[in-house]
Amino acid sequence: MFLVCEETGDYNYTLQRKPGGEKLRLKKYSSRLRKHTWHVEKKK
Repeated sequence: MFLVCEETGDYNYTLQRKPGGEKLRLKKYSSRLRKHTWHVEKKK
């Protein structure tokens, strides 16, 4: 699964997670914007 930046739509992070449960929403660093932004879980 990927973590996608809400502001730019970039796929910045990958992670392995068991299926099920709620979607993750984390504040992670966006290199394009050079600041921390919200990232949401997305399957590719």
